[in-house]
Amino acid sequence: MATIELTRENFEDVITKNGMVIVDFWASWCGPCKSFAPVFEAASENHKDVVFGKVNADDAQELAAGFNIRSIPFVMLFREKVILYAQAGALPQEGLESVIRQARALDMAQVRKEIAEQQAQQQQ
Repeated sequence: MATIELTRENFEDVITKNGMVIVDFWASWCGPCKSFAPVFEAASENHKDVVFGKVNADDAQELAAGFNIRSIPFVMLFREKVILYAQAGALPQEGLESVIRQARALDMAQVRKEIAEQQAQQQQ
């Protein structure tokens, strides 16, 4: 599956309607972004069940700011609308594959339970 362009207009819809979404925040002037692009594209071809989206941080500044993106490339992985991974820097191919494997292996019911417990503790 080819990567799709994510914008402020379609971002929430894509995250909400897909089980796993990996997002690459990038810019055309960014050297590390250019070197990471083929790795990201190759992973999108290997994982047909995962949506791979790219956010041009220059064109979608409001979206990037909403996630407090300060350095690019910045990779985020959502599974069932939960951010499981968020980190700046270009990943090597095996690094990206490892992130995907780990995200697939998680018990999302347990993840949601832990999030709820953390939120409850913060409200006390």
